[in-house]
Order: sequence, then C-alpha cells, then structure tokens
Amino acid sequence: MARLANLNGVFETLSRIQIRLASLERAKKGVEIVGFLGKKKDDCEEQHSMQTTRRVALGLASIAVVGKTCNAVSFAEDNGFWIDGRIPLPSVNNKIENENTGTRSFLKKRIFIADIGLKGRMYRLRKYAFDLLAMEDLIGKDTLNYVQKFIKIKSTFMYYDFDKVITAAPVDDKQPLLDLANRLFDNVEKLDAAVKQRNILQTETTYKDTKAILQEVMTRMA
Repeated sequence: MARLANLNGVFETLSRIQIRLASLERAKKGVEIVGFLGKKKDDCEEQHSMQTTRRVALGLASIAVVGKTCNAVSFAEDNGFWIDGRIPLPSVNNKIENENTGTRSFLKKRIFIADIGLKGRMYRLRKYAFDLLAMEDLIGKDTLNYVQKFIKIKSTFMYYDFDKVITAAPVDDKQPLLDLANRLFDNVEKLDAAVKQRNILQTETTYKDTKAILQEVMTRMA
C-alpha cells in the first residue's frame, strides 16, 4: 500500500508538470518577444527555452529522487531493517558482568549493537581486539581523553558480541570462552579506572597486562 501511495504521488506531480508545460507553451505563442539591450528575438527565445528546459529537468530529477527514497523506505519496512520505535537496549544472557556491580564500568549506554550473525560477531571481536592492541602508541599524558573514549566504544561492542558467541558455542567451549571474556573485561575495567584517574603509569601497566588477553581473543576468534 505504501508503494502505491508513492506512485500515486509521482503521477500527480507529473500531471502538474504537464499542465504547467502546456501553459508555458501557450504563453510563449501568445507573447511577442521584444529585443532588449541589443539582443535578437531568436536569442531571447532560445534563452527562454533553455531556462524552461532546465526547470523541467530539475523537477523530473527531484521526482526521481523522492520516488527512490520512498521505495527505499518501503523496502526497509518489508525486509525487517526498519525499526519502528525506540532503539532496543542490548542485554546479556551469560555471567560476564561484574559480580559486585551487576554491570561493567566501561559500557556505553544508549548504543545500538547490530546483529550481524555469529561469524560477523566473531570477526568484529577479532577486529576490535586488534584495534585495542594498536592503541598502545596513543597512550600518553595529553591523550587520555581519546584513549578513554576509544576503550569504551570498542569494549562495549566486544562485551555484547562475546555474550552472543558464548551462547552459540558448543557446550564444551562455553566455559573457556566465559573465562576468557571475564578475564578480558576485568582488565578493561581496571584500565578504564586508571584512565579516569589520569594515572599514566597505572594505565601503561594495566594495558600491558591486557595486551596478552587481547591477543588470545584474536587467536580464539580466528
């Protein structure tokens, strides 16, 4: 129904343009062009025709753009990629939160975690572990604000991805993955705390401890 409504709108707009063109054609026949500033009648008619053509072309182009946009929205509604309402808040099913707080200090709130499938999540875990390993050169006294933001966004995605990977894993693999996730996120919390305190020495020390776990994550998700 949405697509039919979009098409009806396009047809109505085309009808208006046709009526407008007919009016312009009648007006052009009924008006005598008078030379202005030495311009010939033929030159004026040619310029007027070019301007009319440009207007028509722009009008048709805008219709095409609107039509494609409306169709894209319709397709999104049909294939499930369109979210009607608030963005759903992510949650976890496995015990990877901090036992004392019931959450993790580094988690960013109000963030949408796209469901890209099990293989996609494993790839994203490996990629973000690599990104955090590459962060070493960024750690410095004047760059801790950037380090903190970088840690939060990457670790938040890894937190929810790890939960889905653990849930989908075979029974024998669940506990090793759960232990790996908790070791990683325990260290990330310590790293996040050191960065918040602007303690550069503690940040560097904790980061060195975290590197070995990140490398283990990359190996496990390969």
